[in-house]
Amino acid sequence: MEAAAIGSQSPLSFPSSLCKAKVSSGLSICNVKIKINCRLEVVCRGMLATRKFMQRKKKEEVFKDAADEAEQKNWRRMMREIEEAGSAVSILKTERSGKETLPRDVILGTLVRFKQLKKWNIVSEILEWLRTQHWWDFTEMDFLMLVTAYGKLGDFSRAERVLKYMNKKGYQPSVISQTGLMEAYGRGKQYHKAEAVFRRMQTSGPEPSPVTYQIILKSLVEGDKYKEAEAIFEDLLNEKRASFKPDQKMFHMMIYMYKKSGDYAQARKLFAQMSERGIPLSTVTFNSLMSFETDYKEVSSIYDQMQRAGLKPDVVSYSLLIKAYGKARREEEALAVFEEMLDAGIRPTRKSYNILLDAFAISGLVEEANTVFKAMRRHRVEPDLCSYTTMVLAYVNASDMNGAEKFFRRIKDDGLKPNVVVYGTLMKGYSKLNNVEKVMRVYERMRIQGVEPNQTIYTTIMDVHGRNSDFGNAVIWFKEMEAHGYPPDQKAKNILLSLAKTPEEQQEANELVGNGAIQLEVKLDNEEVDGADGHEVTQTDSGNHHLLDDTRTRNHVNGRTRAGNYAFDEEEDDDDDDYEEEDDEDFNFASFKDKRELNFAS
Repeated sequence: MEAAAIGSQSPLSFPSSLCKAKVSSGLSICNVKIKINCRLEVVCRGMLATRKFMQRKKKEEVFKDAADEAEQKNWRRMMREIEEAGSAVSILKTERSGKETLPRDVILGTLVRFKQLKKWNIVSEILEWLRTQHWWDFTEMDFLMLVTAYGKLGDFSRAERVLKYMNKKGYQPSVISQTGLMEAYGRGKQYHKAEAVFRRMQTSGPEPSPVTYQIILKSLVEGDKYKEAEAIFEDLLNEKRASFKPDQKMFHMMIYMYKKSGDYAQARKLFAQMSERGIPLSTVTFNSLMSFETDYKEVSSIYDQMQRAGLKPDVVSYSLLIKAYGKARREEEALAVFEEMLDAGIRPTRKSYNILLDAFAISGLVEEANTVFKAMRRHRVEPDLCSYTTMVLAYVNASDMNGAEKFFRRIKDDGLKPNVVVYGTLMKGYSKLNNVEKVMRVYERMRIQGVEPNQTIYTTIMDVHGRNSDFGNAVIWFKEMEAHGYPPDQKAKNILLSLAKTPEEQQEANELVGNGAIQLEVKLDNEEVDGADGHEVTQTDSGNHHLLDDTRTRNHVNGRTRAGNYAFDEEEDDDDDDYEEEDDEDFNFASFKDKRELNFAS
């Protein structure tokens, strides 16, 4: 009966395609056990198995001749050395033998490759060095790439200097150079200057390109200048004489803006306008909608809608769905989605594993979390500090502090340094057990290691004193929090107010929290953030990472790129995809599959 109930769930609660895939997958189910809350938990040794596409295959390379092979291998060796050193000039100098110049196609291939890898610091370093070399003809294209690199780095001071030099040399301002300067201001948080450059381009030229609009919208949204961004977008949307209309990426940025501002209704309205205006919907579009839904049924519904539209989910789509099920404490569905992602031939990122790991950790399912953790290494994905922290959380939520301490020691043994989040997770576990002594020991260990406490640490210490009805120590730590520049959160204020029993204590507490009379917003004796089933949900630092790993471009670019192919392309603003870096709980909806470059119109 229990299994039948799961198999008959509506598509809103679980994607029907995933249910069918799991039924027909042929995986042998073993070790079936019933959990206390009567939900069926399937623990299958066949799950998380390595797929063929995840196995390393040695590629056979074909070279024209021995000279070509030697040239290719030498260039790749040089690229590896530059990446390992993080600097290019010293290595390029050693490649020169005597007074001989480096082949132009080798230089161009190196620049193009690092441009593709978005390593703009190395690109700018190489170009600055080439400016000083008499054997290199530094052309306008080189200047434009240098300005673009400084734009991507947010180094507006150097971008300004290069543009002044170009002006002295007689180069006319171009859409490339002005867009690069505008982006430099935006990334340097000089939003007013970025907008001023854009307005100047509108009035006196050069005419802004689609990429110019993409970048100014991104800069304004990052600077929380929503009205200005909306005005620019609306003007472009309604301007009949414009040579182009808002494209898919601009719509995505505006949808993200409404999400960031909490105006979900407007975001959905804009989504509907995309179809009305003939803007093609992509996986990225649906990912953006999934990213701001909190109910797993809604996320699942959008996921099904994306598939009905004939679009294939990417790693972001699957990860958003896994996250939604994990937060709803539906671990079986989260695992099934992860398996479906593997079956679809999509390679999970480290963040994908961490999200699945968190789904089990939230409910304290240590055995299942360990299975995911081991699968990461088996699949050649190295766990990061977030992975270890989530494993510690799994033990904490299972009330197994011995296991949590053992895994904490593994962090150091494996060469990582615990941060404030790891220590805070341990302290949270001991606080739940009302063990003041152990909480303070972890705090002392943290300070000895030079890790500074944050607001959460102080609140946790106050919480454990509150559990032991210790008003005096709660006051001390409340003041300590303020002294270190952290404004006490509502939980800290509530703890202090709840402990005040005598009139004198109540007066002191009210003075400290800055209110004459405060109504407690939550239950204080055991205040936690509760999930739908009443279990505690502890937030890890997994949300502080962008969903997508630093995935490198797969295109093969070798050192033999010809000078004739050195056409400078306008960089579409997708190198970082960092639209949501201020929104820890959300995922970035920009997919690598959607990345492309727009050529500048002359």
